[in-house]
Amino acid sequence: MNANAAPAQGVDANMIREEEIFTGERVSLRLLTEQDAPLLYAFRCENRAFLQPFEPLHRDEQFTLEHMRSTLAGWTSDRLADRSYGFGIFGSDAPGELAGTIRLSGIVRGAFQSAMLGYALAERHNAKGWMTEAVRLVLGIAFQRLELHRVQANAMPRNAGSLRVMEKNGFRREGYSPRYLCINGVWEDHVCCAITAEEFPLAVQAAEPPGAW
Repeated sequence: MNANAAPAQGVDANMIREEEIFTGERVSLRLLTEQDAPLLYAFRCENRAFLQPFEPLHRDEQFTLEHMRSTLAGWTSDRLADRSYGFGIFGSDAPGELAGTIRLSGIVRGAFQSAMLGYALAERHNAKGWMTEAVRLVLGIAFQRLELHRVQANAMPRNAGSLRVMEKNGFRREGYSPRYLCINGVWEDHVCCAITAEEFPLAVQAAEPPGAW
């Protein structure tokens, strides 16, 4: 995105094709659709206990194939309306396995041109540098393809891995929000971080190797 250009009013949601793959050294990203419901079901069920301390409480009925299909249908509707873009994370050594998800959501156009970033990675793929690379890839999509100006991400202070991922991708710490989200049944404080289109090229140039996380 040209930082001096007038704010875009939105982009053609079809400009990112469902079959398009964004490839890094260790991971690749592609849009998830209803056809990926079995992959998402396997990922969510296998990692339910691992992810629960970092997410809102989930009911048992949310861990069904039909619920995953409905979730992904909602993701497609949101993408076509330019509200959010949800991608699957696939490891280069296991391209058929869904290793995680990463999503740009809450997109606001007009003068703001902003999105929220959220992500989750399978327990057995943590500390490999995969999420660091996935975030770098999705920021490239956000700023270069979707022409956003700002991406925000938040993490609990005790979530050192997530904070490290943001730091390695050039996010600035902008503030601290007490009792920001209800996570695992508790209102948790969050560290608020963000990066803008002007900062992203500098962050890429200064980037450390993915390493752990």
